[in-house]
Amino acid sequence: MKIVIAGGTGFLGSPLAEMYAEEGHDVRILSRSLPPGEMRHDPGTGVPGITRGGWTADGKTGPWASVLEGADALINLAGESIAGKRWSAQRKALLRDSRILSTRSLAVAMQKASQPPPVFVSGSAVGYYGPAGDEPKTEESPAGHDLLGRICEEWEQEARRASRAGVRIVFLRTGIVLEGSGGALTEMMRPFRFFVGGPLGSGRQYISWIHRLDWIEIVRWIVQTPEVTGPVNATAPHPVTNRHFARSLGRAMHRPAIVPAPSFALKLVLGEMAQSILTGQRVLPTVAQKHGYHFRYPEIEQAFRGIFGD
Repeated sequence: MKIVIAGGTGFLGSPLAEMYAEEGHDVRILSRSLPPGEMRHDPGTGVPGITRGGWTADGKTGPWASVLEGADALINLAGESIAGKRWSAQRKALLRDSRILSTRSLAVAMQKASQPPPVFVSGSAVGYYGPAGDEPKTEESPAGHDLLGRICEEWEQEARRASRAGVRIVFLRTGIVLEGSGGALTEMMRPFRFFVGGPLGSGRQYISWIHRLDWIEIVRWIVQTPEVTGPVNATAPHPVTNRHFARSLGRAMHRPAIVPAPSFALKLVLGEMAQSILTGQRVLPTVAQKHGYHFRYPEIEQAFRGIFGD
């Protein structure tokens, strides 16, 4: 197969691309580090392997769009990281625009392609549902009214622009992806290494998580499962409270989990971003389970054993 991945150089895109390449597929990564339209093959990735193509995610199409012709799938993972910095007005604009404009560019290119990919898997996030306490959320639940909810809803609306005969669109609402080599877990592990780990805020808020290997396999399963369309929650079937998560992580790291991070401290350090951490969502992968996806790591303890090797 020919697989095109926008945002294929990060924590999620890189291992996804590598797995496809190892199986002999032709992987094309759209990268902003190259001039638009320029193609460079990654040495050591085999034949056809991984080829990077330059693009400009500005809401418009360009010479790079020819890479979509005859492809079997387009996977959109482009967008600035939610975590890592306080949400200033400039940061909020970047979070939105990096998602909206890149998705708009891809949708325009899909509309203009003579042979578009038959499936467009476009990134989204469980932030779509907004703060929800312990209320379970499925793919049928409405969008939230907070910043992340509005961004995710607009993000998905942009992906819908790619709609045309013969094209299946899937909105991948991803939870917190766990893997020891990067992503959110490396930051979560930091206080535990110094024996000061514990729950955040009240500890009662839910974390909707997924092991990175399950995330990769869900994406590949979506590409190969034509009956799956619309929103898909990429989360494990058993979300846990923050307190449960902290205790499980502490056990896996052989560290205590007794030092809570108070809400006021998180708000002081993280600003508005703290609100999404302190409220959380309890998101269930109803569509994936309905259509027969089998999770390798359905429980948080299993996931940590897979990550830490115990």
